[in-house]
Amino acid sequence: MAVAVAAPSPFLGGAPLHFKKTSFQRCILNSVLQLRIKALFWGPRKAVEPAKVDLSIGDFSLTESGSKGGTTNLGEAKKLSVSVVSSISEVSSDEWDACSLDATGPEQFNPFLSHGFLSSLEESGCAVKETGWVPQHIIARDECGNVLGVIPLYLKSHSYGEYVFDHSWADAYYSYGSRYYPKLQCCVPFTPVTGQRILVRNTAYRDQIFDILISALMALTVKFQVSSLHITFPSANEWDKLKEKGFLQRIGMQYHWKNRNYKSFDEFLMDMKQSKRKNIRQERKKISSQNLTMKRLRGYEIKARHWDTFYEFYRNTTDNKWGSAYLTRDFFHNMASKMGDKVLLVAAQEGEELVAAALNLIGGDTIYGRLWGCLPRAYYPNLHFEACYYQAIEAAIELNLDKVEAGAQGEHKIQRGYLPVTTYSCHYILDAEFRKVIADFLAREAAQVKLVMKLLHDSGPFKDDVSLSAEA
Repeated sequence: MAVAVAAPSPFLGGAPLHFKKTSFQRCILNSVLQLRIKALFWGPRKAVEPAKVDLSIGDFSLTESGSKGGTTNLGEAKKLSVSVVSSISEVSSDEWDACSLDATGPEQFNPFLSHGFLSSLEESGCAVKETGWVPQHIIARDECGNVLGVIPLYLKSHSYGEYVFDHSWADAYYSYGSRYYPKLQCCVPFTPVTGQRILVRNTAYRDQIFDILISALMALTVKFQVSSLHITFPSANEWDKLKEKGFLQRIGMQYHWKNRNYKSFDEFLMDMKQSKRKNIRQERKKISSQNLTMKRLRGYEIKARHWDTFYEFYRNTTDNKWGSAYLTRDFFHNMASKMGDKVLLVAAQEGEELVAAALNLIGGDTIYGRLWGCLPRAYYPNLHFEACYYQAIEAAIELNLDKVEAGAQGEHKIQRGYLPVTTYSCHYILDAEFRKVIADFLAREAAQVKLVMKLLHDSGPFKDDVSLSAEA
């Protein structure tokens, strides 16, 4: 006998998770039904108290036979102490950013992994205990006190702001009388952007430290007595390595634009099918016909008044689309002051009035589109496409950047030059039976994601020769 627990998925169309029941599980389920326990995924984002445990994870020895080829000389590090801090402010920005930059390399610098971005989320009250995001960052120091590795980590009481959906898993846990929350989440809050998650200095002990930090994550999951640990939007390399450590693998899909050494927007359009090229040109013409002017502002060009207005735009979007806002007004001011010219604000003006804007961050080889908003009750046809997609493409060509990541969801991006790419997540589930069922679910989901991606690529907006080179 099996019980089906609904598992909504954009790829599976609500395919159920199936659990084979032992007599012990049937007893639990009967008790649960009698008590009318309900899943709590969509409950309030209440604060969760971290476990009252020693936040020192342990001391580890680094061996001479460790990985070679590191470029950073920090002396003869022999021991590594790993611990948890309750705020990123307990680590200096220089130390954190050195780990982040070594992990990605300057050419793939990821602004969301920076101390400036993550500390802005905490200082502005966005990713804090009161919103259900308890910072529990892992820090690795050598015996001289040098920080050799860091991991952004949060203890969570809900699944909001993650963009990798596990609410059907929470439903299943609660249906069997088990507790899914709190859980541990390794990610950049509210940010579906792929990047390194295990940030390690480039020393001769790099691979050892990576393995130690993964072990520390797993040990902390047990120590905190939580249901699970989730690492969302890691790099493909990390995703592969974490499978070897016993993590379940999951894939998803986003839409990115690829720069094929274009010298201009028109050159990009020439790679498109004629009908798509014509449609984009018509959409762009409608911007000037509405007396709208587009500007791309960076760093010091963005004033406090811009952020105050953009926050109103952001709230208009969240109130209409999601019903709640993750970010505060202070976040935008704080983040902008720390990130400098890594911030790109695409502004749309009607006369002297700012009527819409799109927020982007600039990385080593990528423009990351994040948020968009406009005046309440205002409607400007095609302005969203111009501000969020076409202006980002123009900026990437101008700055000679490799790609534009335009955020989660949105099949409409395909016809505007953004093609499907794979995203990754890793899941460490403590309960053996739930782990087995979830693993089966993820295998079926992955097959569907791959099929959808192939169909979308086959019907893409580019000429056949361009599509083939993109797949290669």
